Amino acid sequence: MTLVVAAPLTWAISTYEFRGRRFATALITVPFVLPTVVVGTAFVSLGFSGSIWAILAAHVFFNTAVVVRTVSTLWSRIDPQLEESARVLGATGWEVFRRITLPLLGPAIAAASSIVFLFTFTSFGVVLILGGFEYATLEVEIYRQAVTLFDLPLAAALAVVQLVGVTGALYAYSRYQEKKSVTWTLERASNRRIPRGPGRVAVALSVMATIGALSIPLLALLTRSLSGEFYRGLFETDRVVGRPISAVGNSLLFAFIAMGIATMVGVMAAAVITRRRGGSLSRWFDLTLMLPLGTSAVTVGFGFIVALDWPVDLRASAWLVPIAHALVAVPFVVRSTVPTLRSIPAETREAATVLGASPSRVWREIDLPIVSKAALVGAAFAFVVSLGEFGATSFVARPNTPTIPTMIFRLLGRPGETSFGMAMAMAVVLAVLTAGIVMWIDRAQVGEIGRF
Repeated sequence: MTLVVAAPLTWAISTYEFRGRRFATALITVPFVLPTVVVGTAFVSLGFSGSIWAILAAHVFFNTAVVVRTVSTLWSRIDPQLEESARVLGATGWEVFRRITLPLLGPAIAAASSIVFLFTFTSFGVVLILGGFEYATLEVEIYRQAVTLFDLPLAAALAVVQLVGVTGALYAYSRYQEKKSVTWTLERASNRRIPRGPGRVAVALSVMATIGALSIPLLALLTRSLSGEFYRGLFETDRVVGRPISAVGNSLLFAFIAMGIATMVGVMAAAVITRRRGGSLSRWFDLTLMLPLGTSAVTVGFGFIVALDWPVDLRASAWLVPIAHALVAVPFVVRSTVPTLRSIPAETREAATVLGASPSRVWREIDLPIVSKAALVGAAFAFVVSLGEFGATSFVARPNTPTIPTMIFRLLGRPGETSFGMAMAMAVVLAVLTAGIVMWIDRAQVGEIGRF
């Protein structure tokens, strides 16, 4: 479904250069960076909860940007002479696409499909909010068995089943890439052309239809949050859920702590990986650090509950929340800093060493100034991940220290229009915080590229 929905916009962005193309690309990325609990709440505001179609639609909404960005990057750089040669030999437009373009795009489509599959296979917040236990997936069932029924052995068995499924999907994708990979020369610049005649109408319809469909849940969320004095209700104290606005302070505090832990660990790990490049130990260390990306957040949270009872029992401590968030965020810091550290010539460090600089001074005066901007980008990613993290937090958060996602879930679970409206308002607050930080990340990455 995601491939079908994303196809028109992917074609338009890949093939044509038109006014607003970059804005359209940025706009479709907004749903992907939103926390899953916000996406689920947005679809609840449309009245679509409680059905399998709502769950599927939410995942299509969430993952469309993956297909558009992954496939369009390659599609726009296909050598046009390949297609022109096919037309000269008598091929129709459909035959050119089927026999030339589509096979070349196969690896990119497979990559996007595998990402969408894994994100959906390990989805938790969207399924729990829109389907509840009636449409329980492995993620939701692990949560129910561990938190509601306290059957930890069964929850552990389900977590292992899920890990096997994730590993199988990754293996199948790897095998496909090995068999279907095609060696060909990419154009250095994109080959987009200006749309004319019927092409202009088709591009306009593709862009407007896709963006319009993706905007409906977000507009509904904003409209419902403004339909009453729900934002004022966030500052009032309730006997059951407490003071909802306090969750914002908790989330920001946890996010800052998680960001600090993830940045420190991630930068040190990146330094180890880059200094030991080419070795098998470094390669395995890099892969190990990426495990949280391939493991569901629910499994991570469940693992914390099972494992962190010795030598110090942290399971009842509020520190468990930022530690869990940091574990999920470390891969983002590593992936942001490793390329920059690898770009530093070894001769530069060697020259400093010859001039008498100690290893710590080489790191402080050469590596750190260069990698600092990339580390800031990774830190911001860690902050965003912590703000919107719901799967692991649902296991480790304490009732007296809720985060924004867990508070939204609490409010959605209460009857009444007021609680529902306050959940909408909290989701808008979280969406605004996330969008602001992502915009800063985008600008920082542009500056980083320009500097190098």
